[in-house]
Amino acid sequence: MSIEPLNTIPIQQFFNVLKAAEASRQKEIRMDIAQAKTLALTLGHVMTRLEGDLEKFVVEQIEKMQAEQTIVIDMNTGGDWK
Repeated sequence: MSIEPLNTIPIQQFFNVLKAAEASRQKEIRMDIAQAKTLALTLGHVMTRLEGDLEKFVVEQIEKMQAEQTIVIDMNTGGDWK
C-alpha cells in the first residue's frame, strides 16, 4: 500500500502570510473562503495522517512487546521434597 504525499503548500502559504503580517505589524490578516477551505482541508488531511501513523506505531509496539514476552516454567518432579 503506497501512501501519497501530503500537500502542505496551503499551510506554508498561511505561515508566509502570518510572517509578512507580523513583519509589517498588521493587527489582522484576511483570507477568502476558498483559501480558508483549502487550509482547513489540508489541516484535516495532516491530522488524519498523523493519527493513522500514531495508531500504526502503537499497534506495532504492542505486537513487539507481546513477541518479546518470555515465560519460563521450571518443572520439579518432587524428588527434592522433604
